[in-house]
Amino acid sequence: MKLCTITGSRAEFFILKRLILKFQNDKFFNHKLIITGSHTSKFFGKTINDIKREDIKIHSVINLNFKGDKPEDITNYFATGIKKFSKNFFKLKPDLILVLGDRYEIYSAALAAYFLKIPVAHLYGGEITKGSLDNGIRHSITKLSDLHFVSTKKYFENIYSLGENKKTI
Repeated sequence: MKLCTITGSRAEFFILKRLILKFQNDKFFNHKLIITGSHTSKFFGKTINDIKREDIKIHSVINLNFKGDKPEDITNYFATGIKKFSKNFFKLKPDLILVLGDRYEIYSAALAAYFLKIPVAHLYGGEITKGSLDNGIRHSITKLSDLHFVSTKKYFENIYSLGENKKTI
């Protein structure tokens, strides 16, 4: 199975790290790590170096040219992400992509996969961040996803209330 894991930030990478290592060492998976977001940006600390220090193989880098975090910057990153992820996925032809969280670069990857009919597995859906744009992005990723991995029963219920099949949560 060709599996692509997408990571866009230091925080999410360190949550995914052990899983990525398991996939890279499992013969069943042809695992491809795709990095994007703040990992490639000087503005956000160029955290690609953290990944390289972990001795994890990076297959692709989707550079969104992060320069700031104003709303017009974010919409440009999102549009660029959809184009670049679509091109990357079309070439790789993954059987499944794995994403975590609620960031716009992850949303652009999920949307590209959705339009290319590539199943999406989403970790940490159903969570709530009061007063944040993250909720809309996270819930949108949930609706684009085929498999949902949640951290609590409450988040299971949140995803179920969005109309998702219990068997996929």
